[in-house]
Amino acid sequence: MDTVHAPRDSVLKHPGYLNFAASRVFSSLSFQCAAVAMGWMIYDKTHSAFALALVGFCQFLPMVILTFVVGHVADRFDRRRIGLICQLIEAATAAVLAVAVWQDWLTPAGILVAVTIMGATVAFERPTMAALLPNIVPSSMLQRAVATSTSMMQTALIIGPSLGGLLYGAHPVAPFAVAAVMFTAASLNVISIRMTWTPSKREPVTLSSVFAGVSFIKSRPVMLGTISLDLFAVLLGGATALLPMFARDILHAGPWGLGLLRAAPAIGALAMSIVLARRPLTSNVGMKMFGAVAVFGLATIVFAVSTNIALSVAALLVVGASDTVSVVVRSSLVQLLTPDEMRGRVNAVNSLFIGTSNQLGEFESGMLAGFMGPVAAGIIGGVGTIAVVLLWTRLFPDLAKVKTLQG
Repeated sequence: MDTVHAPRDSVLKHPGYLNFAASRVFSSLSFQCAAVAMGWMIYDKTHSAFALALVGFCQFLPMVILTFVVGHVADRFDRRRIGLICQLIEAATAAVLAVAVWQDWLTPAGILVAVTIMGATVAFERPTMAALLPNIVPSSMLQRAVATSTSMMQTALIIGPSLGGLLYGAHPVAPFAVAAVMFTAASLNVISIRMTWTPSKREPVTLSSVFAGVSFIKSRPVMLGTISLDLFAVLLGGATALLPMFARDILHAGPWGLGLLRAAPAIGALAMSIVLARRPLTSNVGMKMFGAVAVFGLATIVFAVSTNIALSVAALLVVGASDTVSVVVRSSLVQLLTPDEMRGRVNAVNSLFIGTSNQLGEFESGMLAGFMGPVAAGIIGGVGTIAVVLLWTRLFPDLAKVKTLQG
């Protein structure tokens, strides 16, 4: 049983976890590094905003199409090998891009093909790796493992784009070559994970088995409430998509201010994930999740009405920190409440919901801002998030009663 001193026992010392975390970090750094370079390169070749939109579309579409296939595969085969195959394909894609740039073969169409391949492999890799974690650490360490992994991933999200930009500035080949090396390092780590894997019973592939993840989530009110609360919070509280408008038109901060605003949520998320890794939530977890999402909505409102750059940055730090509480609770509950033979399908659905809400949240905020202005869009999103919290406490009372994240 965990005690107040348990967080001092680093989860990094647990066999297999360090390889797991290193694999995820190397893979995330590589993807961010290559994505920044591909976005810059396609815009440099086309000078078209539509081409940039196609880059995002080509990343998003494979996730939507492959979600239910991914889950079924992750529940039938060794998840380490799935991660290995994905990362080797990503390494090969990055290496081909490096050669194509070096030889000046790369066209906009070629970039979109590469983005689609990477989008498809990421669609397999992310939910599969998420489903792998409970096979590595015991349930008593799961919350700390999720929080530690989150802190590392947030660090990668901060460093990756900057690294990609710096490498591209040094030479256009560099970000793709470095990404290929880091994807290879990720694959070496994932295959080195020490764990005992017992293959689940190979049930026949039917429509019922493919969509079993959706049915499973619907039948568990705590899990459905957790995932849907996070989904609607991200969907409604997407004011961060409007950062360029706030930086230029409201805060008059210029490009440096936009960079500061973009970094703030990730820095807040990183700080909170470090705190949760050292001091896990041990009581009234459900109510703390509701409280964190309400704080997320309130901080969004503060950001929307702020005309001071310091206050805006502070609000975004709180946005990132409060969102991380929700992410850690959701991720931990999803893993703890799902039997191993279902984790691939459930994590695939969870990944689709969260990915979709990010995309739709940006679209919703942009549309509202177009009609009503960014301030009104931010306020409406924040108020809507708080309203969802109040409604969800009524719709999902069992979620409010969750006390701990112990298995």
